[in-house]
Amino acid sequence: MKLTEKMSYLKGLMDGLEIDCSTKEGKILNQMSELLSDIVLYVDDLQSQIDELTELCEDLDEDLGEVETEIFGDDDFKCGECDCFNDEDDDDDDFELDDEDYDFDEDDDELYEINCPTCGDTILLNEDMIEEGSMNCPNCNELLEFDYENLTIEDFESAKSEE
Repeated sequence: MKLTEKMSYLKGLMDGLEIDCSTKEGKILNQMSELLSDIVLYVDDLQSQIDELTELCEDLDEDLGEVETEIFGDDDFKCGECDCFNDEDDDDDDFELDDEDYDFDEDDDELYEINCPTCGDTILLNEDMIEEGSMNCPNCNELLEFDYENLTIEDFESAKSEE
């Protein structure tokens, strides 16, 4: 059952109850019914627009696929500058990337979050940036200095508890 059908059924039930709209409760129920009707119509309109956009996206995807086939062909892909993915010259059809070829540990540095005292911008720092001792805020260009040499565990824990 569609939302519009359910709303019509609900209105029929309310009409069958013969609610007195001159009472406070009757006024509230009547207003709620009207509001719900407006919401149902709005949602129904949105669903129609979504259906139209979905159909348009499917048509565009199909057209783009035809253009790709026309430009790049069915089987082979050439980037235009080299034969990097040209299957004609390559007997090995299995193209795999090995994890050994890449260093995934680069981004494993622990990040620290600070707030610029001038503009309040939140800045993420890694240990290398902190060890430099200072940097300019990327938002307001305020010079930020870092001195963690004299900090104790208690200072660190009290700073965390204040958050």
